[in-house]
Amino acid sequence: MEERILTIGFDAKRVVNNATGLGNYGRTLINNLEADEGLRLRLYSPVEGNPKLIAQLHHRERLTFCYPQHAHTRLGRDWWRLKSMVTDLRRDGIDLFHGLSGELPLGIRRTGVRSLVTIHDLIFLRHPEWYHPLDVRIYSWKFRRTLREADHIVAISELTKRDIIELGGVDAGRISVVYQDCDEAFKRIATAQERQSVRRCYELPEHYILSVGSIEERKNVLLVVKALELMDAGVHLVVVGRHTPYTDQVSAYAASHGMSERVHILHGVPFHDLPAIYQEASAFVYPSRYEGFGIPIIEAAYSGLPIVAGTCGCLQEAGGPSALYVDPDDARGMAQALTKVLGEGKRSRRSRDGRRYVERFATEKVTRQMTELYQELAAQRP
Repeated sequence: MEERILTIGFDAKRVVNNATGLGNYGRTLINNLEADEGLRLRLYSPVEGNPKLIAQLHHRERLTFCYPQHAHTRLGRDWWRLKSMVTDLRRDGIDLFHGLSGELPLGIRRTGVRSLVTIHDLIFLRHPEWYHPLDVRIYSWKFRRTLREADHIVAISELTKRDIIELGGVDAGRISVVYQDCDEAFKRIATAQERQSVRRCYELPEHYILSVGSIEERKNVLLVVKALELMDAGVHLVVVGRHTPYTDQVSAYAASHGMSERVHILHGVPFHDLPAIYQEASAFVYPSRYEGFGIPIIEAAYSGLPIVAGTCGCLQEAGGPSALYVDPDDARGMAQALTKVLGEGKRSRRSRDGRRYVERFATEKVTRQMTELYQELAAQRP
């Protein structure tokens, strides 16, 4: 008997709009799922989004974009994503809807469409001081009502699962941990021409430590700048990420401590340049105070870099035992850890062990886990 093809709907707002974080998660997962002939994928987005981000999707024949037909204003599109999308899901015969960024449309449970939601982190509940109070209230409301709507929950780490159980009062049986893989581009060796090109384009220093991610207080890159003061003057720091007010604080500190020439901050770097920038680095640092998981650590491990990260529990899940972990307020400890991995070099056992460790997050395994969840949940449809 031929297995029935499942039609899976996705909340694709972040997929077509966000260049990092939630957007990367969605695009990587969808690209992995597109190869499964037993799935038809429908991406529901309130807007057509950024063509450069959409170009990162493979666009195979089993992928369809769906937009609101009668919402022509921002308010109308927001309402469609919040609630009226459920009419389209029912019309399109969706077997299962996957909320990729911690949200589900209101009323989906009443439609009979099974639903799954990925929750990446609950930082807004753990550390509300990093958010505007109104945002905390909105995110908290969305979290509570999504728990009521969801048939099942995916947590991207064991840490996030524990947070959902504790802060959401959710039974552990409703939650599955499905880790994330990084984009396949980071698993390929950049050509000599690609490496040379990024060095020229971004004026990269000869020896640099790399940090990737939005440059915000929680990511804590200022700690690395302070550590750099205690290290050999020939070592530089390259930071790739979105500009925020915290970026100005980092730049001001570097300037006031005579470090401006050693701290290089890059914004708006195209995705296709990132693998070569990683591979040209000498080490990777991720000093974040709190994360849901930490995909840049996976990217760095595949790039052959030794890794130093913060002591947040989920970063240890991502980096494994070969990475070094430093308290997020310990500049001297960070300097010592970075000096140690730089002295060992990129070809060290630490780097090799790190790459082997992250293979547990391989595309095939992650995709298989997710498709098995889809099949199990879709079979429970009334």
